[in-house]
Amino acid sequence: MLNFANLLAEAIDSDLITLRNTLSAIMIILMAVAALVSIVLVLLQPANSSGIDALGGSSETFFGKNKGKSIEAKMKTWTIICLIVLAVLSIAFFVLQIDAIWVSA
Repeated sequence: MLNFANLLAEAIDSDLITLRNTLSAIMIILMAVAALVSIVLVLLQPANSSGIDALGGSSETFFGKNKGKSIEAKMKTWTIICLIVLAVLSIAFFVLQIDAIWVSA
């Protein structure tokens, strides 16, 4: 009976290790995608200052008045969302790597 219990424990441990490795791989892929999307969104956003126009003062434009509805605001929102997803996935990945969660006593 004890031998069967040991075999069952080993099978459960190997299934947990497989699950852990699969989750780790999925999370790494998701973190890479979130990081790449964040980088691309940051690079596509225009600079806050207008360069030489900032010295002389520029007039307010339609997009300046309606910044909440503009493409820049949407890109900023998506950048924040991607970075939050990346942070949450990073913390979850760290917790996933703790052996005490996966190793049975």
